[in-house]
Amino acid sequence: MNATFFLDTNVLLYSISGEASEAAKKERALALLDRDDAGLSVQVLAEFYVQATRATRLHPVSHEVAAGLLRTWTRFAVQDNTVAIMNHALQIRVATRFSYWDSAIIAAACALGCNELMTEDLSSGRVVEGVRIINPFR
Repeated sequence: MNATFFLDTNVLLYSISGEASEAAKKERALALLDRDDAGLSVQVLAEFYVQATRATRLHPVSHEVAAGLLRTWTRFAVQDNTVAIMNHALQIRVATRFSYWDSAIIAAACALGCNELMTEDLSSGRVVEGVRIINPFR
């Protein structure tokens, strides 16, 4: 399975948004999820589950819906959490001063051979370890 771009958690969350103010972001997220060349990580899937089902979310989804989405998204290349990913994330953390969790996402994208990371959480346009950070919602 070839992944050319990596999806961050916020892309997955926008794909289920029920907020009218997020309609354009939802449409863009769904378009990204329609492609076959996406990659993500176990970390991203776990973060999605936690955020999508939390009781304080405006429109939380049930365990069953969230688990079903996770199973569907495993059609993409999924990077496991490994010691190698952790060690690479620690190196990225030192070099960029990003959070450990953001660094682990970049490390996972590198491990899958992705050229781009789709996220609204980091500096769009910046290249880290050969991965270009892109805010797909601009």
